Amino acid sequence: MSNEKTKWDSRDEQTCRRAIERFNVKPRAMGIPQDIDPIPRTIEIDWPVNPVPIDVQKRVGQLVVKRGEFGFLSDEGVGEIAKIIEDYPITLEQALSLRAAINQEKSVYSHHRIMDRKKELKRRYDKGTDILELAKIVDGPPVNVFRAILSARNFGKSRIKTLLKEPKRMNERDQEQFRIAEESDRVANVDQTETHLAADLFEEILCDHFESVGVRFRCQTELVKEQIAEEGRPIRTPDLLFLDDVRINGIPCAWIDAKHFFGSALSFPRKKTQKQVDRYTEVYGQGAIIYRHGFCGGLNLRGAQKLDAGPVDLSILIEHNESRS
Repeated sequence: MSNEKTKWDSRDEQTCRRAIERFNVKPRAMGIPQDIDPIPRTIEIDWPVNPVPIDVQKRVGQLVVKRGEFGFLSDEGVGEIAKIIEDYPITLEQALSLRAAINQEKSVYSHHRIMDRKKELKRRYDKGTDILELAKIVDGPPVNVFRAILSARNFGKSRIKTLLKEPKRMNERDQEQFRIAEESDRVANVDQTETHLAADLFEEILCDHFESVGVRFRCQTELVKEQIAEEGRPIRTPDLLFLDDVRINGIPCAWIDAKHFFGSALSFPRKKTQKQVDRYTEVYGQGAIIYRHGFCGGLNLRGAQKLDAGPVDLSILIEHNESRS
């Protein structure tokens, strides 16, 4: 194994060794069967990647995000971004996903600022200022601004949650403004059904891909069901938990998690993903994250190799997205 060590970052030495030794541990970690027949095979997979340079992410991020705009773009808006990024080594899908990631981070970090100004927002709203104008003033997601206004009316969290799920309980103006807020907000939108559908389909496609190259695994659905029965709740459920000794680009890989977005080097999504990775590496060792829209070369994750979806046949997912657009 002396030549193996040079294939991975020295900071991942412990997690890589844990991945290699996971089948020798007694008892095996949750999700890994005590008996695997035939025994785990070593499977080498070459996986070319094409990361977006960090300076490109930073510059494009400045160009595609506008103050107070958190919604889905019109065809005209998409065309404008396509023109803006023509001279940069980044695809339109990556730029749009980056825009969504930046807006999500702005949403998280703007929460306290919005709540600090909720009385002022309510006062302006009551005087007739439209919800989208208020969103621009605080540079926050329209739905979050609307929540802040309801909070300024001394509505409790439970009541606010009910009103957002059942808008007909609101007065006529609130209903109209909430509808406008939702239509203009892909970040804090209450209905994320379509996003979840696409993410689930991407996971299924990855399962088919690894099955096609002869890798054995357990999928997240199996792991969730088993852990609920044994532990009362899901604890560690990567999208794929490999039952073979998989090496991707020479690096041990015990598990895969799928992300249906661009892997940006932004602080909020990186911390969120790292926390998830740490749960998996603690028991399974090194794994990999596969990003549907590629990733930024400046994204640093401990314990997980970063991969894009280049080698995967995404035709079914592309057809699905086109049929929904």
